[in-house]
Amino acid sequence: MNPMMREYFRQKLMRWRLQLLQESTETLQHLQQDNVPEADLTDRASAETDRSIELRTRDRERKLIQKIDEALRRIEDNTYGFCEETAEPIGIRRLEARPIATLSLEAQERHERMERTQREA
Repeated sequence: MNPMMREYFRQKLMRWRLQLLQESTETLQHLQQDNVPEADLTDRASAETDRSIELRTRDRERKLIQKIDEALRRIEDNTYGFCEETAEPIGIRRLEARPIATLSLEAQERHERMERTQREA
């Protein structure tokens, strides 16, 4: 991968990371503002469910930010874009679709087949 492509993916990852952090900040502000308990039991249950879903979404995004940070480190140490299992280049189309990918398409498919086989056994 040439330096221009690495910079393209670095910028893409940085924008994605910033967007996730902004959404996280908005969620925190929203949760702090909506801290008034609902009088009606149904409304309270609905608000609790909404809050729980938001928190789970933010937790998934927190984990995603960690993966983005790992991808940015791989860009810095010139290992970005190479499969962790085979050391073969990961296709640009795959990286475009999933910039945090650590496995080539073939390695990912093998990994998923093995997981399915283990679950079924």
